[in-house]
Amino acid sequence: MRAAVYDEYGLPDVVRVEELPEPEPGEGQVVVEVAATSINLSDWECLRGRPLYARIGGLRTPAQRTLGSDIAGRVAAVGLGVTGFAVGDEVYGDNLALKGGFAEFAVAPASALAHKPEALSFVQASALPQAAAIATQGTTRVQSGQRVLINGAGGGSGSFAIQLAKQAGAHVTGVDNARKLDFMRSLGADEAVDYEQEDFSRLPSFDHVLDLVAHRSVFAYRRALAPRGRYRCVGGSVPTLLRVLTVGALVGALSGRSIGVLEVKEGPEHFQPLAEQCAAGAVQIHIDRTFGLDDIAAALTHVGAGRALGKVVVCPR
Repeated sequence: MRAAVYDEYGLPDVVRVEELPEPEPGEGQVVVEVAATSINLSDWECLRGRPLYARIGGLRTPAQRTLGSDIAGRVAAVGLGVTGFAVGDEVYGDNLALKGGFAEFAVAPASALAHKPEALSFVQASALPQAAAIATQGTTRVQSGQRVLINGAGGGSGSFAIQLAKQAGAHVTGVDNARKLDFMRSLGADEAVDYEQEDFSRLPSFDHVLDLVAHRSVFAYRRALAPRGRYRCVGGSVPTLLRVLTVGALVGALSGRSIGVLEVKEGPEHFQPLAEQCAAGAVQIHIDRTFGLDDIAAALTHVGAGRALGKVVVCPR
């Protein structure tokens, strides 16, 4: 099979396409013939080896040679003990533990997969798992009439989070680069802010802040929150995350606010509800563009540069 591999951390030019043996399923595993794999920020971080937590399991060299966790395709083989899937089933899921989606075949735990909704294409389904889980859990406490800010709102998770917060009846402010302002408004954002022109922590305060690209000080986050407000970040630099977990928790408690890191739960039960909404047409899936496997470096560059509106998808065949 053809697969995109890399053996050292670096820029997208370290990735190359090679012929590798097709994987075989172990106990409780499924081999998926990959039709589509969306790119997540976690893929970019693992490629670069930054932040430091992206090197877990492989401090000097990558733990997995092939990236890509959000996969969609057809079951090609099943391992011992697998009862929920059969060869030919159309599936999708977040294969974060094993990755391998930037290839013609990938092996994944059966527990990470779900049957693909018929109304969704493989490309659409691949855009959902990780982004859907983050957006759903990041907006679960949002209520009607509240002011919500989403930082990094023009990407995959953010584009879903805008729509979910609007469904809940919130006033939504999306923050991203200037190229994404109209896109955020098209998804329902009441206000769209260019982070290069405005500091969101200086805006009128918010009841909820979902920060997908955390890098500010804890005191800026406290300033952004209304009394009893809630700030949660997903990803960011290691120093920022450590400050949020330690100083942030203390500052929040002392000021009557909640400042912390969103502990995203994985698995189909956390992305299927949003997939059902998408299949019903209640939530949009926006695919910025698709790339072939031979153009994987260009696809990763597009995401890493922050240019993607919604999701970017790689189709290995």
